Amino acid sequence: MSLLGNITRRGMFRASAATAVTVTAVGLLAGCRHSGDETSDPVVVDERAANNIFDEDNAYEEVDLPLGEPTSWTLPAGTVLRQAEGTWIPALTEGDSAIPVVKAAALSTKTGELVDVISNLVMGNEPNMTIYDVRCSDELYAWIEMDMLSRNWALYAQGFSEGKVSGSVATLWKGDDQWDPPLFAVAGRRVIWQVMPAISGSKTRESSYCYLWHLGDSDAQAVVESPGRFATPPAISEGTVTLAPRVRAEEGVFYGITAYSLSDDMATVIDQLVLPQSVRPFRAVRMGDRFAFSIEANYSSGGLLGQMGTYIGAGDGPFVTLVREPAAQVAGKDNVFIIKSRASYFVIDVDKETYSILSATNRCVDYGEYPASEGTTSSFVTFATVKDGKTGYPSAVSVRNFAL
Repeated sequence: MSLLGNITRRGMFRASAATAVTVTAVGLLAGCRHSGDETSDPVVVDERAANNIFDEDNAYEEVDLPLGEPTSWTLPAGTVLRQAEGTWIPALTEGDSAIPVVKAAALSTKTGELVDVISNLVMGNEPNMTIYDVRCSDELYAWIEMDMLSRNWALYAQGFSEGKVSGSVATLWKGDDQWDPPLFAVAGRRVIWQVMPAISGSKTRESSYCYLWHLGDSDAQAVVESPGRFATPPAISEGTVTLAPRVRAEEGVFYGITAYSLSDDMATVIDQLVLPQSVRPFRAVRMGDRFAFSIEANYSSGGLLGQMGTYIGAGDGPFVTLVREPAAQVAGKDNVFIIKSRASYFVIDVDKETYSILSATNRCVDYGEYPASEGTTSSFVTFATVKDGKTGYPSAVSVRNFAL
């Protein structure tokens, strides 16, 4: 039985009204727009197709940091930000009590105000229930709740404006421990999520699917089928969403980094880059007419794109390459790309062939800052856990917002 049919019957069921807010269930339209059969040829190129910014013969010039002084805020310790496209950044914060232990929140990049969004869980306020992950736009808030004992989970969404949710809670999907909690993103009034079988379990050979739902709709649409697990989370940038489904399944293990248009709900493929056989991307996003993607391991074959690092380019290249172990998604604007490396960032201008170092916040813990921005953006938001200057213990979360 296919994953789509199996989860449709098992996963799409009406939720009980566990809160004072009306809870509705979203159905599923039949059919899927894209499958792994629609693919381009793998891109296998040698090192001559790369412009390594540290190449001895053609190295990029190091220049002063082109970013101005950021706006900064201090948030409670334990706050974790997620990437977003608008002025509100979704956040996970510590609960005020053991139930729930984690709350869904949002940070305004206009004022620096951190507001609680979801405190009472739809699945029930029991000690084993928690909010697992969150995403939002300036119009829509989506979150996952999980029973940490049974590993049952549910994906919900609700209208969102000026830091508050409104209207009915929509139940988009429910699953058990045979299915991973979905990787998901929010773009405007859309939620886009991937349902994949757990790595260990009875469903490991099932296909994975990506779904799209509009706020207010009674049904979601299956938009992309992957004959295996997707390699990267959905990445929103400039009216596109980038996925990395399995493609060319009859020939071997291939991943196709693919950008879909959001203007027609992912009906149109904007561009695709199929990696060499067995090479799995870590993160990928469409920025302008290029992909910014990363590989987190060295492969014994595959040429240039089988080597660890972050790549900027399209088609057969040439590619700009940063040979560092990738740690997070890429963000930037126009020809400027900001790439996390260990505790700090490289700010690379591929037009001027220059780079700068954006140092991490003072007194941050060893793993440094992480971005809360992705793809093309007008502001670059970072967050880091920082240590108290007197005790040396982690005490708060520092947020920086750089205008681009």
